[in-house]
Amino acid sequence: MAKQSSIFKKVGFASLIMMASVFASRITGLAREMIIAFTGGTGGDVDAYQISFIIPEILNHIVASGFLSITFIPIFTAYLVRKKEEHSWKIFSIIFNTFGFFLLIFILISFYFAPEIVKIFAPGFKDPVLFQKAVKMTRIIIPAQFFFFAGGLFMAVQFAKEKFLIPAFAPVLYNLGIIAGGIFLNKYLGIQGFAWGVLLGSFFGNFVLQYFGAKKIGMKIYPLFNIKHPEFIKYLLLTLPLMLGLTMTFSIEILFKFFGSFLGKGSIAAMNYAFRIMLILVGLFGQAVGVASYPFMAKFAAENNMNSLNNLLNQTLKLLLLVIPFSVLLMVLSHEIVFILFKRGKFDINAVILTAGVLPFFLAGTFAFAGQTVVTRGWYAVQNTWIPALVSTGTVLLSFPIFYILMKLMDIKGVGLALFITTIVQILFLFELWNRKKNNIKGKTVYIFFMKMLGISLIIGLILLKITDFLRNIFNSSTMSGCWYICIITGILFLLFFIGFGFIFKIQEILILFKKGKYLNGAKKNS
Repeated sequence: MAKQSSIFKKVGFASLIMMASVFASRITGLAREMIIAFTGGTGGDVDAYQISFIIPEILNHIVASGFLSITFIPIFTAYLVRKKEEHSWKIFSIIFNTFGFFLLIFILISFYFAPEIVKIFAPGFKDPVLFQKAVKMTRIIIPAQFFFFAGGLFMAVQFAKEKFLIPAFAPVLYNLGIIAGGIFLNKYLGIQGFAWGVLLGSFFGNFVLQYFGAKKIGMKIYPLFNIKHPEFIKYLLLTLPLMLGLTMTFSIEILFKFFGSFLGKGSIAAMNYAFRIMLILVGLFGQAVGVASYPFMAKFAAENNMNSLNNLLNQTLKLLLLVIPFSVLLMVLSHEIVFILFKRGKFDINAVILTAGVLPFFLAGTFAFAGQTVVTRGWYAVQNTWIPALVSTGTVLLSFPIFYILMKLMDIKGVGLALFITTIVQILFLFELWNRKKNNIKGKTVYIFFMKMLGISLIIGLILLKITDFLRNIFNSSTMSGCWYICIITGILFLLFFIGFGFIFKIQEILILFKKGKYLNGAKKNS
């Protein structure tokens, strides 16, 4: 009991660090998008900039750079639990050297064939000038994938050693690099300045800083390339589904760019702005808690303590479901939020209308997007990467007709609605499989809590809709000051309703905001 109590305290502390990191990352990321919007609005140049990330994202996916912490931590942690740290650095070196070598080859190939690959994944992008800009920026960004790969491993060993502070700075420095490139190079290179900023930010934030962080906790890199090592083969088998499968984050990025290329100019840019706003909520409610809790999930799995693992998963998902009412708040204020964040420079009122129109559809899937960051980590903690990969890939492939039909019926909003449907189906199926296969008897309490939060959110949303309609008759929502007044008044009323429902129904997950530690104490008792 004392050991589990200590674990929950560590999860809570790590979550605070990662939440601060994610908050800072989202703020700097928001500043990045605001500067891009100011520079290019929802114009074709911004579409080209967004398309330039397609090949880098594919490379990132092929070597599973975004999953290095997820697949590597359980293997690394198992050695630490058995007091064999020296062996852990040897397998670390084999993975780093081998995958790094093949990544460099992929980078050279994709650099050369960039035009052909862009044509495949953005077939509707026909403007020759914009197409050449997309290809040029693609080639600028491609080398950054090596820094993401190396940095991912450097951060993984820090997470395994329960060190979160230095990795917390990676996304912030990355965003600051993009901002710096956009501000200082825009005069000379236009939108390409942001592409050079990507390279700069990934080098300093994900590579240099994380190298020093990993060295600080004793990282050793040996000149080893033993691809027959059993642990390397184990890592490869764990990672292979992630390389071949279509994960939610990767799929959404590709899908809205693929289908957006067939829509009007600026559609990809508008969906990207809406997606980034949604990711602010996902980051604060999902990513921070998911990243912080994963090493402890891996530890429970290594100890074969499924009861504690299930308990941690359920409690974390309930906490994440608090994102639903906040998503509803942003849906109600979509126009005002987009206006305040982006209405300046080349981002005109038409861009506001286009982005605000699709934003609610992205926000509707926020809870599912946040929840999948935790549910998939549960599977990864027990070293099962095939089930999440198969479920995700199957969902994405089956969604193509849905995307096409809804795009034809509803244009850009149809793409947003299809994304919402895809994310919901995937998370529900994945969590239900977990409950059945891992005997998660208390998993039904998550569904009950979901229905409770959904009901509360709908009530709050309907009330806020009436209030905002009234406020828009008083304050001019086509002015910056009017939007601020509407947001502030609506936001205050939302918090009062939110807190009120928490006290009336005694919802611990809400009361935690006002009674620190109560939630974790409850989690300890339940375990």
